[in-house]
Amino acid sequence: MPRNRPLGVLSTGIKVFAWLSLFTQWAIIGTGGAVRLTGSGLGCPTWPTCTPDSLVPTAEMGIHGIIEFGNRTMTGVLGIVAVVMLVLLWRIRRERRDLFVLSLVLLAGILAQAIVGGITVWTGLNPVIVGFHYVASLVLVCVAAAMVYRVYSPAGRRERVVSGRYAALTHVTTAVLALTIAFGVLTTGAGPHSGDAAAGRNGFNAELLEHVHAWPGYALFALTIVLVIGAWRMPRLRSWTLALLAVELVQIAVGLYQARNGLPELAVGVHMVLAALLAAVMTVVLLAQKRPVAAEPHTPQS
Repeated sequence: MPRNRPLGVLSTGIKVFAWLSLFTQWAIIGTGGAVRLTGSGLGCPTWPTCTPDSLVPTAEMGIHGIIEFGNRTMTGVLGIVAVVMLVLLWRIRRERRDLFVLSLVLLAGILAQAIVGGITVWTGLNPVIVGFHYVASLVLVCVAAAMVYRVYSPAGRRERVVSGRYAALTHVTTAVLALTIAFGVLTTGAGPHSGDAAAGRNGFNAELLEHVHAWPGYALFALTIVLVIGAWRMPRLRSWTLALLAVELVQIAVGLYQARNGLPELAVGVHMVLAALLAAVMTVVLLAQKRPVAAEPHTPQS
């Protein structure tokens, strides 16, 4: 950061790496979905090496080894981005403690996720561990989304700009989104896309779970419409609630398509990635309900 830059002004590098943090967290969900949907979950049968004798996939492992190793490589990319972000924020770690803490959480989460990925391989793609791996990635997407939002906001205390009832409704909507995602994870764990032909399933009825998964999804859609109406006179919040509604519409359409067409791999992958986008936008909707409190002007004493 240039020496003549005020501490309150964030460098372009910080903003760029905040966006990179969000994009790479989102991208690894896509590559992880590709691993599962192509049956490449055990393309590298050991961890942390790809085979007992090789760090990288061998020619005999074919495309499945390449896909699985590519997903593992993405973890390294995430780690590099997180470390660079931490370094960029070091000088202003006191002035922008919010961003520094978020960057620390991201780095710690990436390291933890790498270990969970190893446990996933060691347990032969246990559906419970695989589901937890996905949910943890969603949480990191939300952290990265919060970081992107906050790099465009000044530091300091914030105050709520919505009523208590509206804030409560937003938290209820967030809980319903979490419930929708949880049932989606259970549905995927019961369905045909296990990541490997030898991997087990969670034992639930996948067809029944598809319907149960849809119920909170429709409730989420209804609640979001109420959020849009309540935010109509607040342009910034209105834009984000409309974005949330738009993503939900696409997600519902993709969900109906995959359910009626035998869960095609591409549609399932898009559904997984859209869930991450939905969680990110919901995070911003929560954050947009507060604004920085303007610092009171200093009055010199006579």
